[in-house]
Amino acid sequence: MRSTYLLVSHGSRDPRPQLALENLAQLLSQNLPILSNSVASSVPAVGTATLELGAPLHEQICRFAEHTLSLGLTEVQILPIFLLPGVHVAEDIPAQVEIAKQTLSSKLKIELQPHLGTQEAGLANLVKNQMQEVAFLHNLHSPKWILLSHGSRRPSGNSTVEEIASKVGAHAAYWSVKPSLEERIDSLVRDGQQQIGIVPYFLFNGGITDAIAKKVTELKQQFPTAEIHLANPLGATVELADLIGELIQK
Repeated sequence: MRSTYLLVSHGSRDPRPQLALENLAQLLSQNLPILSNSVASSVPAVGTATLELGAPLHEQICRFAEHTLSLGLTEVQILPIFLLPGVHVAEDIPAQVEIAKQTLSSKLKIELQPHLGTQEAGLANLVKNQMQEVAFLHNLHSPKWILLSHGSRRPSGNSTVEEIASKVGAHAAYWSVKPSLEERIDSLVRDGQQQIGIVPYFLFNGGITDAIAKKVTELKQQFPTAEIHLANPLGATVELADLIGELIQK
């Protein structure tokens, strides 16, 4: 093994996403057999960092790089744990990685890998798993599904969401841009749909998923003729760690 791995997330004032990210890092460590063969296997070779609400990302990268060198390793792979290709993925993280490279000079190699959201097929399978966890009352008609993402204002920023929604037979809706969750549900109810499932296309529970749950409670009252269920976010699972492992191996 010559590389360590740094999972980079957005960052949150809510402690739950960071705890979930650390759990995910632990799962990734366990899922990479090469790590267990390291001479420094007792030292974490998978770390976590945040883009916001912490020290500047380039400083976190540099600290992890020094840790990497102390293990006798010569490469850090940066893994952006983001579902959408927004400004953070396209601009902010690459800029911080570049600063870190300049600071570290030629001490070691820093590789920025594609963001998690590029794993469309695997993420679609995880969304299907979320859908299967929801139990509807028996009905002659199949339920309709909504894939609810944060949403991006960047051109083509939501194309991944649309692709995954298409793969799993769902309608896409967004928390921060249109079409909104309420608009999607209103349209489905007007079409006579009685059962509607909502899959939050978010990594972990946090402030936004709490707000979504509150909104869904309100929507159930607003549309009393419909049976509406909210699934869980993706979560720190072995399956998600496997997807990240595939990014590393590419």
